[in-house]
Amino acid sequence: MTPHEPPATGPRIGILEDDPIMAQSLTQRLRLEGYETLHWSCGRDALRDIDRSPFDVLICDIRLPDMSGADVFRHLCSSGRELPVILTTAYGDIDQAVSLMRGGAADYVTKPFDMGLFLEKIANALGVTQRPAGDGELGRSAAMRRIQSLLQRVVDIDSTVLLTGESGVGKEVAARFLHARSRRAARPFVAVNCAAIPAELIESELFGHRKGAFTGAASDHRGYLERAGGGTLFLDEIGDLPPAVQVKLLRVLQERRFTRVGGEGQQAFDARIVAATHADLEAMVRDGRFREDLLFRINVIPVAIPPLRDRPEDIAALLRRFVAEFAGVMGRTGVPRITDAAFSAARTHPWRGNVRELRNRSERAVALADGPTITAADLFPEAGLPEGEPVHTLGAVREQAERRHILSVLDQTGGRIQDAARRLGISRTTLWERMRRLGISPQPD
Repeated sequence: MTPHEPPATGPRIGILEDDPIMAQSLTQRLRLEGYETLHWSCGRDALRDIDRSPFDVLICDIRLPDMSGADVFRHLCSSGRELPVILTTAYGDIDQAVSLMRGGAADYVTKPFDMGLFLEKIANALGVTQRPAGDGELGRSAAMRRIQSLLQRVVDIDSTVLLTGESGVGKEVAARFLHARSRRAARPFVAVNCAAIPAELIESELFGHRKGAFTGAASDHRGYLERAGGGTLFLDEIGDLPPAVQVKLLRVLQERRFTRVGGEGQQAFDARIVAATHADLEAMVRDGRFREDLLFRINVIPVAIPPLRDRPEDIAALLRRFVAEFAGVMGRTGVPRITDAAFSAARTHPWRGNVRELRNRSERAVALADGPTITAADLFPEAGLPEGEPVHTLGAVREQAERRHILSVLDQTGGRIQDAARRLGISRTTLWERMRRLGISPQPD
């Protein structure tokens, strides 16, 4: 097919996807985000154009009509092109995607995937900073103003910051706020969810590896430490790092140098580290699951972010911001008006998912609202269900039961993915994919 080339607007992203609906959806969203896109439906066309002109990231489906995504990736490796490749895959092809990541692929997502997480993976592959809309202030409550004041005082100090708080409170937003106001603002902001990377890949993903370092390492791979350059490396859910990686990270913090897996020479590390967790790291130290010396190193400037339910003054402003953001993304003419009843219902809601839940509810409300207003029923449709319970399919009931059980085990383990996976009798990677499919946090803030 003939690819469609829009005017150049930003980093150039290639989309290799044979599903026309998926391809159109990705193309439209990425263009809204300011990227230039080029789409192909078969591997031969993609390789021809990639060989002729530069691209910044390739989004590649593993299953293609004329060759596999693995074939495309191996061609890029053999040609010596260092093009970050993000693989899109069905659930059954995860093992192959993980294998390709070990060989140097940048990342992978499973279909259907969360668009926010997908955009974050693209930003990480590019090594660029994406500021959220309305990031001029963290909040209007007294608690968030104090946090904002503290962060502003330490923007140009290289001391490590540890952000704590429940999942979804906005720890990554705070980290981006810190980065955007620092002298490092023009450098990359690289966000890494330590809980989302399979244990067998995390050392290679953080530190990078040399070609031939292990089976499947077909080319050199730049890790997150290297990609961060002189910017900011945000390590979310740092409590999920395996013990061996904790030791290596401690050495980086002490010596400001690191070595790729399978490499010999050391490289300087110049980025600032901002860490985050929803876990009690001191309790993990007592249980022998987190190194005390590493905790001392990352907890230089502690910042505890309160849950949304404890700062109701922030709810109205956040709701307005999210509604305006999604109205623009969805191409609505004008920003919907939020009714007083909707504001009142939002102020009294417990917000167990914190700011992330508010954002998700805002997106759904804008997408499904019938008229020019956002009502309480748009934000909380479950509150207006009829008296009679709807009849659910067997599959829906099974998914609800699985979701409840996973949430229960996560609660028992304090949200620790590795421990929960062990209790459930599945791998960490399998648990993470099921959580993503069922819409269970934790996710990147």
